[in-house]
Amino acid sequence: MTDSAPPSPARTPWRAVIGGSIGNLVEWFDWFVYASFATYFAGAFFPKGNDTAQLLNTAGIFAVGFFMRPVGGWLLGRFADRRGRKAALTLTVTLMSASALLIAIAPTYDQVGYFGAAVLLVARLLQGLSVGGEYAASATYLTEASLPGRRGFVSSFQYVSMTMGQLIGLGLQIVLQHTMSDDALHSYGWRIPFIFGAVAAAVVFWLRRNLLETDVYTEEDTRQDNERGTLGELLRHRREAALVIALTMGGTVAYYTYTTYLTKYLSNTAGMSKSDASLVSFCALFLFMLLQPLAGSLSDRIGRRPLLITFGIGSMLGTVPIMTALSHADSFVGALLLSLAALVIVTGYTSINAVVKAELFPTHVRALGVALPYALANALFGGTAEYVALWFKKGGAESGFYWYVSACAAVSLIVYLTMRETRDTALTRDRADGPAASGKQQKSAV
Repeated sequence: MTDSAPPSPARTPWRAVIGGSIGNLVEWFDWFVYASFATYFAGAFFPKGNDTAQLLNTAGIFAVGFFMRPVGGWLLGRFADRRGRKAALTLTVTLMSASALLIAIAPTYDQVGYFGAAVLLVARLLQGLSVGGEYAASATYLTEASLPGRRGFVSSFQYVSMTMGQLIGLGLQIVLQHTMSDDALHSYGWRIPFIFGAVAAAVVFWLRRNLLETDVYTEEDTRQDNERGTLGELLRHRREAALVIALTMGGTVAYYTYTTYLTKYLSNTAGMSKSDASLVSFCALFLFMLLQPLAGSLSDRIGRRPLLITFGIGSMLGTVPIMTALSHADSFVGALLLSLAALVIVTGYTSINAVVKAELFPTHVRALGVALPYALANALFGGTAEYVALWFKKGGAESGFYWYVSACAAVSLIVYLTMRETRDTALTRDRADGPAASGKQQKSAV
């Protein structure tokens, strides 16, 4: 008789993490580069005049991209449930590459009038379509490729990659600010990051073709093939879909307030230079990125709800004083500490929101269940956050936006307090997440 070898310790499927995240990085580089460079190209597509009015126009187009996300969430979420996570991830990055290239070559207002703004609008619609599907495809892939007990940690890399995409965009902006004149940046320099994003997305397309599908998806009961990714099946889980919208509401408003809008807020309200504002955002986002795996791992130990509740309370009570203090920030260190304090609070949401949503749905409707409700919430609250902020500012009541963010957090907090814990939820309905299932998931993902 020979003794069986002891089971090897569970390892994180890093190949799956990298494969699922690197495309997400490029997707969000292209998505956020629009926001971070808007102060430079706003005048290129609209008549010269009030700077806030120009930013309001570009923010409106930014918001329109969010309203395309529910369409992308429906179409690409259905595609991911019926054709697989890998196929959806490949398609989304292809669409993003095309949209980035379209922005890079868009003509200006001086050249063709408002036609340039129309091209910009079309590109943003394509980006919205792509990102609407990318979030769910990435969330479901990372969650399904994870070992039980490590799903929070692994899925947190979705926001690591998203933040890294922003950091690369901001880093490129800082480099261009220090190597090009302000006139050159406003004239043509803003096109450089979009060209970079289009090329990078083409490279990721090739990389994603080598990903393996997850066993959680491939082993799903084939009798459910006709039900995969259908709206009818999603309606059977309408309570979970409504839960996704409600728990996303406060988180997405806070996230976009302290990421995409922060640079413009520091320069347009606090009076910081564009270069200093960009550097504050870069440093705060870098530290924010490092926090995601730590918080995700913590959720694997203590559960998802404690982190969500901490975020809800912190955002509800902390937004008004933090934003008020930021509006008067007169030093780099002061602005950085305040920004970081806000992002530490937001980490309670960002680090685990993807896995929580994926754990709410069964495999055959998981991607659509995550994609469509989340995209709707983002269209209503996340995508409009910057526009609402600038609307309040233009109306002379900027502090009203602070209370708006707090109110959204309060609504989500109620949901966090009443929702069930999802940490120990099995990802399949026909078998539990035991050691055998764990091994199969790891094998296919790696």
